Amino acid sequence: MRTPDLSSRQLRAFLMLADLCHFTKAAQACHLSQPAFSALIRALEDSMGARLFDRSTRRVTLTPEGQAFEPLARQLLADIGNAMAHVSDRVQLRSGRVHIAALPSLAAGWLPSILSEFHARHPNVELQLSDVLSDPCIELVRGGQADFALASRGTRPTDPGELHAQALCSDTFHLVCREDHPLAKEPRLTLKKLVPWPFIHLVRNSSVRQSIEAVLYPQTLKTLMEVEQLATVTGMIEAGLGVSVVPSLTLYQFRKPGLVIRPITVPGLERQIYIVRKQESPLSIAAEALYDLVVARLGKVGQGYGGEAQPR
Repeated sequence: MRTPDLSSRQLRAFLMLADLCHFTKAAQACHLSQPAFSALIRALEDSMGARLFDRSTRRVTLTPEGQAFEPLARQLLADIGNAMAHVSDRVQLRSGRVHIAALPSLAAGWLPSILSEFHARHPNVELQLSDVLSDPCIELVRGGQADFALASRGTRPTDPGELHAQALCSDTFHLVCREDHPLAKEPRLTLKKLVPWPFIHLVRNSSVRQSIEAVLYPQTLKTLMEVEQLATVTGMIEAGLGVSVVPSLTLYQFRKPGLVIRPITVPGLERQIYIVRKQESPLSIAAEALYDLVVARLGKVGQGYGGEAQPR
């Protein structure tokens, strides 16, 4: 059996006639001429394949089929209204959800101010943040769990047909050591001058580690330990266990009494930050708004970090 085609105008006309039981009054309430109103009711009955009203010269009443259809019509009209309101809320950013994946250094240092600005504008949009390394960031986007990601140079997608990566900024590197360490006053810092000293490394699959080792190869640093968190790197340096080299966007973690931060100028030693999204899948309106805000705020990346990160 073919499903009847129903319009919201037909449903409103049906319910108005069911409530007023008078064609002329119902037509006036719907702001229609009586012939146009009668045509709507007739088209609805033809579509349903049943009479919904008994007409007499004195009164209009619902047939048994009309009585059965009335609560369903009210629910259908309410559902249409709810659906329209839901879409309108999303369009007006009064609802929605955005999932971002981001490098931990960005998630903790730079991104919070962006999310705060977005939340102030759109308080009813739900935000979800996955602070993970670059490879998991990319996989969350590829798998559809995250709307977009902030990842680094080492994981730039090689499948441009699937993912789109837009370069955001280049992140330079700095030595962090205690103020009583010999490197704190070294006239000209190079990576080679770090080779003899115990080094606190981030894990091998981190973008920081990959950037440093790519430039230093075939030499290696004197690794004392590998850790996963920037806070742990800070603690180990403060305890005098070693030194480390970190990107400028992580320097908020190391600005502490007793520590020295010094730039290292080495050709090729930089970390490129990308914003990554699926190529063929459109973002929701809420996700698109946050994506645009992230890109628009890149001119302020260096502020608060000593100005070391240079937008591109």
